[in-house]
Amino acid sequence: MSATRARRTWAALTLGAAVLGCTAGPPTDTKTTRLWTDDYYIRVTSDPSPPRALEQVQYTVVVQDKKTRQPIDVGEGRIFATNEDRKNTDNGFEKAPEPGTYTTKLFFATAGNWAMGIQFRRDSTQRLQRSNDWYQEVLQATEPGPDAAKARSGQ
Repeated sequence: MSATRARRTWAALTLGAAVLGCTAGPPTDTKTTRLWTDDYYIRVTSDPSPPRALEQVQYTVVVQDKKTRQPIDVGEGRIFATNEDRKNTDNGFEKAPEPGTYTTKLFFATAGNWAMGIQFRRDSTQRLQRSNDWYQEVLQATEPGPDAAKARSGQ
């Protein structure tokens, strides 16, 4: 092998290794949904994740100004969902102690894919801004019985 060919091979291998090392790989936080409106950056998590049908699901919503990333502490909003059978669920936000954080609960009547959305505004003088929608997979309800009651209570 000539010296020129060896250098080219070495350069190609080095470049390939560098490219492989720079790939993002799997996301580190798959439980957080990131959303945007014209003015807001929103992060949503659910507990449990993924949610189950016929159980109260706690959603935590963190809202920041899209440009400055400052938390929006005194806003109002709601989360809503519709499934393929046109069943709906929605609820308003309650302020949490953490800056820019709100909580709410939803109840999904059936398992399956639900189209989800959020509306939010800084105060009642502003228009509601709707986030981009996303799909939330809702799992089957846990079977009734003593083990299900223990699982729901965290024991």
